[in-house]
Amino acid sequence: MSTKQRGSGWSIKLVFNLYKIFGYKFIYYLMYPVSFFYFIFAQNVRSSLKDYYKHLNLEFNNWVYFTHLRVFAICMVDRFISRYDPASYNFIYNEKEKVQEILSKKTIVLFSHFGGWAASSNNPITENTVNIVMQEIILDSIKDIENSIEKKISNTKIIDQSMGQIPVSIEIANAISNDEVIAIMSDRPTDKKYKYKIKFFHKDAYFNLNPFKIAFRTKTPILAYFVINTGIQEYTVKTIDINLDCNLNEKEAISQAMEEYIRLFEDILKEYPNQWFNFYNFWE
Repeated sequence: MSTKQRGSGWSIKLVFNLYKIFGYKFIYYLMYPVSFFYFIFAQNVRSSLKDYYKHLNLEFNNWVYFTHLRVFAICMVDRFISRYDPASYNFIYNEKEKVQEILSKKTIVLFSHFGGWAASSNNPITENTVNIVMQEIILDSIKDIENSIEKKISNTKIIDQSMGQIPVSIEIANAISNDEVIAIMSDRPTDKKYKYKIKFFHKDAYFNLNPFKIAFRTKTPILAYFVINTGIQEYTVKTIDINLDCNLNEKEAISQAMEEYIRLFEDILKEYPNQWFNFYNFWE
């Protein structure tokens, strides 16, 4: 899990500069040969994805592997281009007004390393402040490029978990008291005490307990968020309310909410298996 994310600083910079010269469609189709390069050389990724598809009881072959890499490449590129030109992206919500109403007040959003979560954070549906709690694992050179791109949207903020538990907890508490949105990655617990073991495709895996604990103790609604790549610069956003019964004791309430979320996550992955980007053995 400590492995840095795929890609390199020079390649991201090159692609971004080519985008500014030739436009997005050129970059979209450029991802075919780029993906083929990783198809040939990223054998450790192949091994992890083979295990992943086995757990989903889905066929894994060269075409499946290549397609998964290509979707990842597109979503990675979109992370940077959407920061530069968020208005060029189309995010489709089935219940847009309802989601806007939910996010206008304090909410825990459950992100995961799935689809275009990063692109969506560059173009949020709400005017409320969105605080994204995360610990980046991308290379420093890639992060430097991202930081060099001027954000066109001003209501998103990163709460970097590398600051340490106390500063992060203070930032989260302040955001909730200000009725803001807190977005947290559900699928990579960064602290051992927040590792929650649960059956995931019939085998034990660990998910992040922290957003559920925060939601219970602050009586904050939970919204699961899945951003699905459905076309060129187009994403469909599926959002589902997660029931957290605060009338129960904390352990029981969280157990029920986690179970609901994991079953939902499984259904999403069955439908869109090539949009989950955890390139390591998740069940270790």
